[in-house]
Amino acid sequence: MAPVRTPRHAMAALALVAVTACGAPAPVDGGSTSTGGDVTLQQAVPALRTVDFGGRFRFDDGIAVSVSAPKPFRPSTSAYPRSDRAVAFEILIRNDSEQPFRLSGLSVSATVGEVASKQVVDSTQGYSGIVEAGKDVQPGRDVRVNLAFTAPPQPAEMKLTLRPTATSPVIAVYCGAA
Repeated sequence: MAPVRTPRHAMAALALVAVTACGAPAPVDGGSTSTGGDVTLQQAVPALRTVDFGGRFRFDDGIAVSVSAPKPFRPSTSAYPRSDRAVAFEILIRNDSEQPFRLSGLSVSATVGEVASKQVVDSTQGYSGIVEAGKDVQPGRDVRVNLAFTAPPQPAEMKLTLRPTATSPVIAVYCGAA
């Protein structure tokens, strides 16, 4: 008898794939399979697509995202959380769909190795998070967002995980040294 699959197992599998995503294409396709009566999760695990920093990824819904190469900087004394080193990214979101895109649906997170990196808010240096989150990006328009994340003292492999909406069947994982 096959083991029972639960959402917790799906999230664990997603985390494992995200940790190993850089350097190899993600085999997860988010589809469903059926063999001999056993049924796996349908659309429970989104597909991961690996992109190098500086690259562009276009989601099936028409949202295209470009993420700059990481820009290291020293956060000011008023930054939160406090960190000796951080990296910043310029994220360009282009709406090539026929519907407005709600910026508040955008999810961005970062990891260094297997450790989550916290978003740095340093308004004196222009890193205030997604300040226009309540606005829509109209079809044919784009918006730039500058985000920063804590980083270790020495450059290391970093992953920036981006999902345009909570229900997006694909997650873009931008990778590189930061």
